[in-house]
Amino acid sequence: MSARTGIQYLRGLRDYRSVWVNGEAVRDVTAHELFKGSLAGMAGYFDWQNEHAGSCLMEHEGGVASVSHLIPKSREDLARRHACLRTLARYSVGMLGRTPDYLNVTFAGFAGQPSIWRQAGNGEGYENLCAFQKEAAARDLALTHTIIHPVVDKRYRDYEGVNRQLALRKVDETADFVVVSGARILATLGPFADELAVYPAHPIPEDQPDIAIAFAVPLSSPGLKVLCRDHYGLNRNVFDHPFSSRFDEQDAFIVFDNVEVPKHRVFCNANPTVFNTAMRNGWTGNIMQQTVIRALAKLEFAYDLATRIAEVTGQQKRSEVTHMLGELWSYAELTRAALQAAEDGASDYGDGTWICDERPFYALRPTMPGWMVRVNDILKTLGSHNLLATPASADFDDDELQPILENYLAGADDIAADERARLFRTAWDMVGSALGGRMELYERFYLASAPRTYALAHMRAQQMAEWEVVPEFWRATDEIAARYDLAGGCDQQTRRYNG
Repeated sequence: MSARTGIQYLRGLRDYRSVWVNGEAVRDVTAHELFKGSLAGMAGYFDWQNEHAGSCLMEHEGGVASVSHLIPKSREDLARRHACLRTLARYSVGMLGRTPDYLNVTFAGFAGQPSIWRQAGNGEGYENLCAFQKEAAARDLALTHTIIHPVVDKRYRDYEGVNRQLALRKVDETADFVVVSGARILATLGPFADELAVYPAHPIPEDQPDIAIAFAVPLSSPGLKVLCRDHYGLNRNVFDHPFSSRFDEQDAFIVFDNVEVPKHRVFCNANPTVFNTAMRNGWTGNIMQQTVIRALAKLEFAYDLATRIAEVTGQQKRSEVTHMLGELWSYAELTRAALQAAEDGASDYGDGTWICDERPFYALRPTMPGWMVRVNDILKTLGSHNLLATPASADFDDDELQPILENYLAGADDIAADERARLFRTAWDMVGSALGGRMELYERFYLASAPRTYALAHMRAQQMAEWEVVPEFWRATDEIAARYDLAGGCDQQTRRYNG
């Protein structure tokens, strides 16, 4: 086995998957003009990991695999994985949210926790999971996943009424297959992945075991339908659209129409106990090393981009501008500090697998989406009307236009007009284009909504420690009051905290 090149990745997608976009059935995604740029961007990701083999690749099972498949067994392993994830995030400066390393890290974490996945008689499911994790590393698969059930009517719970009817569930079982039907959202990278993984997300009712399923299947599986949203990729050059030309990773709605899942690919077969605990223990500390490293790469890029915009417009010393630039840097630095704290606090989480301290990640998870929205707002404020008055690269190739552009649209301090144009075009593609708008929505919700995750942070805080800060303060206060005979001493209600 060996890590694939971009060309090998593209060859692997030439199957008979059922993909729809704009009402059109796409039988070969690699041949569709609409997807050309996005697939080039993904192929470039695979080439990038080979070009940076020193940090991205490792010897594994007699071959070579991405370090993102590493099951960390020490602090050094986490540091090694950090270096890999950092290098991979730099490829798209964080604008690709679901590169294959995301699910590589996820399944490495699952495989490293047998005490969770083996419980309640799920030993065979765990063995299947481990075999799949090794296969994904050996074949260097690009995985997508879908973990959310579509909800039609929010007056009902997720698994009641019409919502229950749409939920992905087990509908039959034979000697060799588990048969599933229903729908799930939102498969980012859906049409461009080799395999689709389904695994737990929100807890389910104990009395509905048919929903408690986890598995993986090829995207070409009969009965599997991939329904794409509008494609935001543009067939334009990278000067004009550095992100839209390559990095629309394409979200999709997945329909399962009596899909037969081979039993050796089933990780949880109608087992609510496993399903409801798999994501509660260690998942946050494991996967958010990857997500935070990606976010840090994006925040650092945004800070550098904003600084350059300030310089090209001669605003770099204005107080209101330096305020915004300092704000951007602070978001990046707080993210870096939280990541370091999580990695420094890592420990053997059980089963010999090392996982980052979850506390900094629980704090970042609901807070960072607001930062990302604010980043876009700052870039729009700094760019202002300039974002809408920027020439295309082709304009600079025109003999008549070129001197006009150099005269009227150059930057401050003799910055060339084409450099100024490229800065503003990069900023617009990041925050104002269709892809930029999609990315902002992605940042808001890809780790669940902020209100929900703030509530989860509070619940985890209560579970992680016995909070006695207030009573301890009262006890110390009462002791000092008694020692120095302060007026009034302590009242009856406070006295009870002294035991």
